Amino acid sequence: MTYDVPFRHMQAIDPSSLTTITATLHALNRAMEDCRVAGVDPDHDPAIALLARHFSSVTADRADDDSLRFSCSRRMAELERFPALLTLAVRGVAHDRVAKERFHADGRKAMKALALEIGLAPGSFTISSTPSDPAIAGYVALSSDDISIMLSVGPLHEGNEVQYFAKRGPAAGHKLRFAPMRDFVRRARFAARIRRDLRLDAIVPSPAPVETTAPISREPIAA
Repeated sequence: MTYDVPFRHMQAIDPSSLTTITATLHALNRAMEDCRVAGVDPDHDPAIALLARHFSSVTADRADDDSLRFSCSRRMAELERFPALLTLAVRGVAHDRVAKERFHADGRKAMKALALEIGLAPGSFTISSTPSDPAIAGYVALSSDDISIMLSVGPLHEGNEVQYFAKRGPAAGHKLRFAPMRDFVRRARFAARIRRDLRLDAIVPSPAPVETTAPISREPIAA
């Protein structure tokens, strides 16, 4: 059963009470929900169109487009210098679904970049993400034939969010090594540290698999 209501049309005709971006967005979201319930296509609903146009009114006193783009670029640069992973390492992600999803998404992205910085060839490593129980962060792990790196956050990992060890080579069998998140996000420096600590330059590459062929029979073929 579908049914329509007049409220969104009333707001669209007189949006004077919608004086902020937040209020306008709330009204638009509610109008979209009304359309869904009524079985109306929002792309062809006049109230939706008017409410969407109202955004230009509530943002008319903002800076021009170039200034806003500059502010966005500056904010992006700030986020590069102070990644969300640093904040998540401090506050944790327990029982916070959005924060936990961000940790795993950013963790996988950062781990892949670290692997390439270390010098691992694409396809020679895997990155896995294990969310685990809602009360804990779970972990993001990188694994190759030579090394393993694991990333997690939370009270149990404070100051030791990263752990890594060598699987092969001179450092194989040595103690598990730890590092804080602030080192992990400094990718180039941390990659050099891992190569040094795990003595990756001394690891002899695994031999390529040798293709074997069946011996050619020299027995005479029976007539």
